[in-house]
Amino acid sequence: MDKIVILAAGKGRRMKSELPKALVKLQGKSMIEYLVKPCLESGVDSEPIIVVSPDNQKVISRALSKYNCRYAIQSEQLGTGHALACAESLIDKSVERIICFYGDHPFIKAETVKNVAARDNGAITMMTVKLEDFAGWRKCFYHWGRIKRDKSGQVVASIEFRDASEEVRKIKEVNPSMYCFQSRWLWENLKKIDNHNAQSEYYLTDLVKLAFEQNLQIDSFYLDAAEAIGINSPEELAIAESLI
Repeated sequence: MDKIVILAAGKGRRMKSELPKALVKLQGKSMIEYLVKPCLESGVDSEPIIVVSPDNQKVISRALSKYNCRYAIQSEQLGTGHALACAESLIDKSVERIICFYGDHPFIKAETVKNVAARDNGAITMMTVKLEDFAGWRKCFYHWGRIKRDKSGQVVASIEFRDASEEVRKIKEVNPSMYCFQSRWLWENLKKIDNHNAQSEYYLTDLVKLAFEQNLQIDSFYLDAAEAIGINSPEELAIAESLI
């Protein structure tokens, strides 16, 4: 049994909008609605959990009123790792895996959600995006975290852009932060991550390094760049609209 969790507590200051980021409109429809619909259509989970803030809970639940969702509250903005931890109390112990998406990725397809659920390879399964360059519309990926692999091709870490050296920033494989975690491993290890980083936040990406240090298998597969687009600024919104 799998549970889908969508992180949507962000305020979206960079979007220069009064709306919560997840409710910013793309061709007349909120970003989170674009994501919730394929998650439900996939058949993987009939009641995904949306992590929201106290300020945006009402407006997001109203926007998604025709969809069958539950809501977890992230009372403080302490990072993506903390946001996912806020959903734990709503998830039954019988759930074996947690599939996690961010609410600002509107182009995810139901088939991709199915593909993630069909894999069963390790503590973490993660999607990554491999780019030729960061030119043109692909510039929207430049500030994403970078994927580090060892000589055998095994994922060893995901490094947030703000914490990356100039050498690491040259890597053209990026992390869209879409994961499937073994549930028991996830809840045990979320407690182990710290906030000693450039943003003083609890990064979900730190779980990748933890799994590698524990000699656990990290499964990964490539996602098409256009499907992986995330929207964090008016410029990225314009790029997304140009690709529809």
